[in-house]
Amino acid sequence: MIDSLILQGGADWRAQAEVFDEIFFVFLALGTLVGIIVVAYTLWNVYKYRDDGSEPKEDFDAPVVGELPTGQGGPKAKKLFLSFGLSAIVVISLVVYAYGLLLYVEEGPDADGEGDIEIVVEGYQYAWDYYYENGHMETNELIVPADQRIDIAVTSRDVWHNFGASELRIKSDAIPGETATNWFSVSSEEVEAQGGEANFLVECFELCGSGHSIMKGEITVIPEDEWEEWYEDTEPDEEGQETWEHHFAEEGS
Repeated sequence: MIDSLILQGGADWRAQAEVFDEIFFVFLALGTLVGIIVVAYTLWNVYKYRDDGSEPKEDFDAPVVGELPTGQGGPKAKKLFLSFGLSAIVVISLVVYAYGLLLYVEEGPDADGEGDIEIVVEGYQYAWDYYYENGHMETNELIVPADQRIDIAVTSRDVWHNFGASELRIKSDAIPGETATNWFSVSSEEVEAQGGEANFLVECFELCGSGHSIMKGEITVIPEDEWEEWYEDTEPDEEGQETWEHHFAEEGS
């Protein structure tokens, strides 16, 4: 768990999808364990203190409606404060654990700024344009390298959209005149597992008009060396470079 809170630098970078999957698994596993214990303890008490028609023992400390069981440190009080204490430890531990991971998701891994890929994502009715640093523009297919942090600046040229890729656990509003930032990364292991090229569906998650349902795209992740070769062969465009500079300058200001 401690390692999960220190997700920094190089090989220790983790994709957002992995972080969210870990949080879900931890909460599911712990919730299931606590649920089993609580239900089992409840059923045991139901059986132990069932009314079998016999007279209660003289030392039986029966609960009283409306009375908090804190009397003079008796067994009921010990059980009450023990349950409160254990619950507090579990809840506080989960909050600290999840907060550390969510900070990582929000800020992203530390980087030296030299190897990051920065891309402007611009939505419109009904497609996505992707602008690279050299001014190259792709429509509906975002091509990026594996094992790199990909920073995106998301905006719109007409109405509200929402750029999202469920498998990568990324989702950002695309609002005219505003720029939302996000990041993602895909490991080379994931790319190899998909046969040397990983593909992820992009959808618009904001009802944006009659063509909303067809506003789909794709994120294609390829090995870094292949991406560098592809990027060197792309055709720069002055207008595209101005678009990239405009949005990343706004994000940095």
